[in-house]
Amino acid sequence: MKVLDHKIGTREEWLAARLELLKAEKDLTRRSDELAQWRQKLPWVRVDKHYHFETDEGKASLADLFKGRSQLLVYHFMFGPEYTGGCPACSAIADGFNGFAVHLEHHDVAMIAVSRAPIAALKDYKRRMGWTFTWVSSLDSDFNYDFNTSFTKEQQRSGSVDYNYRSLITTSSSEDHQSRPRENLDFSAEFAVMTGTDVPTYTREAPGMSAFALSDGAVYHTYSTYARGLDALWGMYQWLDRAPKGRNETGPWFRRRNEYV
Repeated sequence: MKVLDHKIGTREEWLAARLELLKAEKDLTRRSDELAQWRQKLPWVRVDKHYHFETDEGKASLADLFKGRSQLLVYHFMFGPEYTGGCPACSAIADGFNGFAVHLEHHDVAMIAVSRAPIAALKDYKRRMGWTFTWVSSLDSDFNYDFNTSFTKEQQRSGSVDYNYRSLITTSSSEDHQSRPRENLDFSAEFAVMTGTDVPTYTREAPGMSAFALSDGAVYHTYSTYARGLDALWGMYQWLDRAPKGRNETGPWFRRRNEYV
């Protein structure tokens, strides 16, 4: 048996330490509430550009994607036209979508995923993963490019792209770990193989989420977040952060949920 490498204490010692932690957790909860209100106070930016999407029902505009609701939440899912399957990390996040999308839809909020892969590829992957949430293709649209979750070969070869509100170095010598989805970990090489691509092709897509409002027939962009800003939406990691060993990551460990053996 492996020797425990952790402090062992009495119930009384645990309770005292837990109560101290509880104070910090409550402070974080209050701060999180304040940040949520701050997000809601951001100015809205009218979206005048016309975007086209392919859906299961045919062509749609950005306004159509609201489906009669006044709010739209978009997950920018890494699934480029060259991919043979969706990004494993995005897939792990999306595993939670089926359960809560229905609740959002009954609270005046439409929730969808958007990728540049053709709609046929998205439908095939949805069947493979057993998902039912709305997923649309922006293949013939600038949507993902304009919201900084897709990049052209020219942008990539220039040495930097605009991602997460900063310039991200794209050269192979970059050590800019802070812009990666998890600090100090880069799963790009392994995930590129899992999506049937190489690293440059795989990293021409990036994860993110954007929020929009529909008012008097006009669409407004209200919020976007990227990289570690998506952590709170990744249910798996919220559970791991409360597990005894935390995230406990030293390299790629998770797979698409139908690929575990």
